[in-house]
Amino acid sequence: MVLEKQFVSADMFLEYVEQIDDRIVELVEGVIVDMSRPGGEHGEILSLIHAKIAVHVYENDLGRLVIGDTGFLLERREDGKDTVRGLDLAFISNTTSSERLSTGWITFAPDLAVEVISPGNKASDIEKKIEQLLEAGTTLIWIVYPDLQRIVVHTIDGMFKLKESDLLTGGDVLPGFEIRVADIFPA
Repeated sequence: MVLEKQFVSADMFLEYVEQIDDRIVELVEGVIVDMSRPGGEHGEILSLIHAKIAVHVYENDLGRLVIGDTGFLLERREDGKDTVRGLDLAFISNTTSSERLSTGWITFAPDLAVEVISPGNKASDIEKKIEQLLEAGTTLIWIVYPDLQRIVVHTIDGMFKLKESDLLTGGDVLPGFEIRVADIFPA
């Protein structure tokens, strides 16, 4: 007898996460995946990035920011292999959506996604997340590596690495935004 594998839909996943207290989870192609809990360094770096971007976004009325592993429904499939990814920080431009965000998953890709790497993150999962974000329509992704004090920038056209002395810009996604990479890492 062969048992068919059951996948969790985005709707079932929303019900599930409303019932759990202390786990951080994502839904990757219909499978619930445990994520590592971020530590102090992760939180401080994310706070610094958020503060710098928030000032620029809100002073220039560019859109909205969400933080804290907000769930984005990146793919809904008929076979039940839906994908809901939590993002450390995401920017949604006014062009992408000016409507009030729902209490459930955000059902479109953000313009910018920022992930701060924690010691428990697996390279294969980060690569898959990058692929899923780009396929869903995210224009710009910043992967922040605290231990290296580097940022890897991903777009549909490719990727490039920035070191501490380099300038990180928002490009067309966050026009006018720029900061030295070193300025997002605690002194």
